[in-house]
Amino acid sequence: MSKLPYKRLSGFYFFYFSLLGAMMPYWSLYLKQLNFDAKAIGFLMATLYCSRIFAPSLWGWLADKTGKRMSIIRWGAAATWLLFLGIFWQESAWSIGLIMLAYSFFWNAVLPQFEVVTLNHLGDKRERYSQIRVWGSIGFTLTVVALGYIFDFISVSWLPVIMLLLMIMIWLNACLVPAGDTSTVLESTEHSKGGMFLSTLCRPAVIAFFAATFLVQLSHGPYYTFFSVMLEDQGFNRSEIGYMWSLGVVAEVVAFIFMHRMIGRFGVRGVMLFSLLMAVVRWAVIALYPTNIVLLLMSQLLHAFTFGALHSTGVALVHNFFDANTQGRGQALFSSVGFGLGGTLGAVLSGMFWQSHGSMVSFLMASIICAVALILTYTWVYPIDKAGAKN
Repeated sequence: MSKLPYKRLSGFYFFYFSLLGAMMPYWSLYLKQLNFDAKAIGFLMATLYCSRIFAPSLWGWLADKTGKRMSIIRWGAAATWLLFLGIFWQESAWSIGLIMLAYSFFWNAVLPQFEVVTLNHLGDKRERYSQIRVWGSIGFTLTVVALGYIFDFISVSWLPVIMLLLMIMIWLNACLVPAGDTSTVLESTEHSKGGMFLSTLCRPAVIAFFAATFLVQLSHGPYYTFFSVMLEDQGFNRSEIGYMWSLGVVAEVVAFIFMHRMIGRFGVRGVMLFSLLMAVVRWAVIALYPTNIVLLLMSQLLHAFTFGALHSTGVALVHNFFDANTQGRGQALFSSVGFGLGGTLGAVLSGMFWQSHGSMVSFLMASIICAVALILTYTWVYPIDKAGAKN
């Protein structure tokens, strides 16, 4: 770890997920303050995920083709805050949605490529990925807690200003990260035609993995979109909402710290299956006991598995499935299918279900969806060795 640009790599994750910590718990409250109903909030939150369906794959293909991965990250980070400036002059749902779609087209494309940069810097020590990624969780936690306290004293209408400052910090940090070996274009006729990438995608384990990834993020729709709204409706103040979110991310931090040991002992598949089971339990608990503070706190601790462990095992499996020439496209597809398509539909459907059926039905549906992902993973998802056999 001493030879790595550890502080600069960690700093990027810190500011990137600090922005997410400002956005996920409080953006829906900001939209609610603008008097949008649940369906409108669901559609607007969906725009944050919508560009992940296609943007990461586009930028991943470009990064793999040119090898200028860090340049793409820097330009994407700059375009994010420049386009977000337009939010300060918008009031209607349509205009806010267009600004969100525009800046997220670049913001959502940055992280998958930075994952490749980090893994390339780690070299043969990729099990240490979680020790760098954990700083993203720390940034998220600090931001959620701090803003929860701040918004008890000032209006949540200040949120766009805070988000803009964090976007600028992401860009500045990206300018300091060395490109490493990612500046070299990897030559291969078969890879340049996309043959190896497509043949990898056709493997049953890979198809099932991306299907499960989609379902997991689909299930997170009610949580990411309306958990803060649900807590506020139950009488929680902003600082208490921040503490509730931060508890989940503290659990996630612990998971990242010990993830390399967990994977070493139980394997990627074992950790992934247990985490999916915990996701089934978590959404069911929130659905059935939304006013039980003890069970809500316990459900937040399960974020260690439903995000921390599932994200780490997902990144590890993508790295296992795809080779060096297709890593950018692989990580981009992981983001596109999960956070993009799954996140978009999750936000839209949760808005519809929330308005027509309420929180219990929304979270019960999320639990059932994760149960399907668990069965799918248990049946088909295995790491693949160099010869294409299951591990």
